[in-house]
Amino acid sequence: MRLLAFSDLHCDKNRARRLVEMSADADVVVAAGDFARMHLGLGKTLQILAEIERPTIVVPGNNEREAALRSACKRWQSATVLHGEGTEVDGQRFWGLGYGVPVTPFPWSADLTDEQAAPLLADCPPEAVLVVHSPPKGHADLAWGKHLGSQAILDAIVDKQPPLALCGHIHEAWGQESAVGHTRIVNLGPTGRFFDL
Repeated sequence: MRLLAFSDLHCDKNRARRLVEMSADADVVVAAGDFARMHLGLGKTLQILAEIERPTIVVPGNNEREAALRSACKRWQSATVLHGEGTEVDGQRFWGLGYGVPVTPFPWSADLTDEQAAPLLADCPPEAVLVVHSPPKGHADLAWGKHLGSQAILDAIVDKQPPLALCGHIHEAWGQESAVGHTRIVNLGPTGRFFDL
């Protein structure tokens, strides 16, 4: 199975159009949140992405709320929104958790504490690709000399050992990769990357 994965478009329509083109070469598309910018522009960005016909796994970022994302995705027939839940595509399982974890300093941000996030990750099966908006603490999360990721997400990766964990959120960490055991962790960014499972 070939995945196309990205995060943090933040209303970039040109990159959205490019991702639609790239999706023709994927079996599944993964979108790790932040389609909007401070809750604005979600509909316009998803209107472009809705042209993706491949099965698409979507999680909310901290720039859009889960309910708004689910509503906007009603017109995107191939999209499945995950937030504390999983799905299966052609025998491959996926588990998703959106929002900023831990809580960001931004008053407009859609966030969870690590304590709120932990139970939403508890039922993730070990074989599932983990799609999270926020990176795990200490892995693909370095910005300004600090690790800004989530302890709850790290604990879930240590416990479940998924084959792949895809995230975004920390812009300064786009392109950073790490591993915990046999789990490959990648902070995606908006350009799109392919992965073979």
